[in-house]
Amino acid sequence: MRIIGGSARGRRLKAPKGRAVRPTSDRVKEALFNILPRDLGGLSVLDLFAGSGNLTIEALSRGAARATLVDFSSQSARAIRENLTASGVSDRARILTLPVVRALRLLARQRESFDVIFLDPPYERGLAAAALRALGDGALLRPTGVVIAEHSVRDNLDEVYGALALEDRRRYGGTVLSFYRTRDREASNR
Repeated sequence: MRIIGGSARGRRLKAPKGRAVRPTSDRVKEALFNILPRDLGGLSVLDLFAGSGNLTIEALSRGAARATLVDFSSQSARAIRENLTASGVSDRARILTLPVVRALRLLARQRESFDVIFLDPPYERGLAAAALRALGDGALLRPTGVVIAEHSVRDNLDEVYGALALEDRRRYGGTVLSFYRTRDREASNR
């Protein structure tokens, strides 16, 4: 697992020990960052189920202004901290070691908002749908922002979660990237 672009390009990242974390493959990550804007300068990123911090460190390496990484595991938080430091981007990131839904409530109370939200939970446990429901009920995503859910082809995600609507879906082997954007507020109240 390595950073594929930006200021930390080529930097190898550590994954937390054990089988609880499934890092995003370089192939899927490269495809994702080819879809996102080339310049992430000034953007704010939220990474849910952050694992090693792989996706967010890639975004920070490519110019994102700041990031919040959320993972319940203290082992993951330790690996994220080491990876942020080794990549030279720790000054633009904070880590929340909390369950995702609790972290989302905390961020909403703090009136945070994000341009890009990465969502990469363990596959086939219903966690992606639960997080999307929580995100769809809040205002954490900026009006022009995007939520990118990485999930298994066997995870059946809905096209609409509150204010979020599916815009695009791309399949890479057994992995799917689903892109959600904020729907018109009137449409989301229907």
